[in-house]
Amino acid sequence: MDRIDIALIGAGRMGQIHGGNAARHPRLRLKYIVDPRPAASAFAAQYDARLVTLEQALADPAVGGVLVCSTTDLHLEHALAAVGAGKAVFCEKPIDLDLDKVRAAQPRFDGARFLLGFNRRFDPQFIRLKQQLDAGTVGQLESLHLVNHDPAAPPPGFVPTSGGLFKDFTIHDLDMARWLMGEEPVQVFATASCLVDPDIGREGDVDTARCVLKTASGRLCVISNTRRSGYGYDQRIEALGALGMICAGNVACDTVHTLTENGTVGAPIMPAFAQRYRDAYRDQIGHFADVVHGRSEPLIGYADGVAALVLAEACGWSARHQQVFNLPNENPHA
Repeated sequence: MDRIDIALIGAGRMGQIHGGNAARHPRLRLKYIVDPRPAASAFAAQYDARLVTLEQALADPAVGGVLVCSTTDLHLEHALAAVGAGKAVFCEKPIDLDLDKVRAAQPRFDGARFLLGFNRRFDPQFIRLKQQLDAGTVGQLESLHLVNHDPAAPPPGFVPTSGGLFKDFTIHDLDMARWLMGEEPVQVFATASCLVDPDIGREGDVDTARCVLKTASGRLCVISNTRRSGYGYDQRIEALGALGMICAGNVACDTVHTLTENGTVGAPIMPAFAQRYRDAYRDQIGHFADVVHGRSEPLIGYADGVAALVLAEACGWSARHQQVFNLPNENPHA
């Protein structure tokens, strides 16, 4: 099958992950990079891509898809421009930090080939767990436990532009909860503290949280978040049903264990998201290739991004007011 040209907007950390996966994919070709920063030149040279303006990239009829990996405050603007130019769009999460803007723009994405970057839905471990749940292996799902712990606090300067713990970090778990439970939460309760880094608190954010979601049928989901585990990138799921439990555990750096009379020693778990979700990022872009070639509809769309942002806003409201937030409600950010 012929390769279709792709443009990458933003060659930062996530842009290099997604752009590299696109460049290595047999049905995609990374043709353009839109990023004025000097560091983008070396990345472009690595894949024989050209540095151009956004207008130049979108004006090329050979470009079939656009990877939006710019800063969060520009995701929506760049996605709108690419969709308006008739391109298939992959967009890093979140769509935007402003729920009103996201809702207002939603009609412009009707019918668009738009894939949102909730990469965990493409993780092989989590896909297998989801398949067993859907097959009824443990009967009807009753409760869910999601653990998402970063290895260490983010660098200084990250928090003010990130959108905060719930929109930047917990939003992945909120999307996973919707996907795995198969129902929309109708109640949210969150409580949070700043226990890891005082600078995060001084920026008005939190770094440790617990969230409880409840669906109309009574299914419960508990989400555990922290910006610092101290032992690696902790990513676990427990799904409890009427007949038992399905678990997806952490992935270790290797499977070698040493057993002596003093005990058992094994490799640590993956140190960070890039290593833990390497396969998910690759398969996500593989799915985007199918979307670009017209072989598949996007598995995660704009509406999923809106729903996750609504829940993130609800978590923030609940943590501030220490009250249960009932959905649906038009103003969780009020």
